[in-house]
Amino acid sequence: MENINIDEKIIMQVGSTIFETNKKNIEIYDFINLEQFNKYMKEARVIITHAGVGTIIAGLRMNKKMIVAARLNKYDEHVNDHQLQILETFAQDKYIIPLEDFSKLQELLNTDFEPRKFESNNENFINQLDNEINRLLK
Repeated sequence: MENINIDEKIIMQVGSTIFETNKKNIEIYDFINLEQFNKYMKEARVIITHAGVGTIIAGLRMNKKMIVAARLNKYDEHVNDHQLQILETFAQDKYIIPLEDFSKLQELLNTDFEPRKFESNNENFINQLDNEINRLLK
């Protein structure tokens, strides 16, 4: 984030990562409570995030341009690489912009991108589950 050229306010939730900056437009938080997190997401022009399903879906429900990176096992960020599958699925369906090469972040920020309208599959899943439960109970 320090290497990108942007004059907008940047909010960073860094967790347990130690991160300091001299840039005046960057606000750094270890953790942000849910209410404030949602407020920042609503105000954001672009959201840069890890490939966590909850964060991606929250951003998509707000119709936000999202640039998404997978947290990877090889960097001890996760126990496996399930976020790669999440990233690939959402990118393939044109919901997000995948961030696979961090040196291209500035380019991705400047890319015109309108996310596809998010369509939940919950109702279909619940119907299939109901049908299967009813089939097993018979």
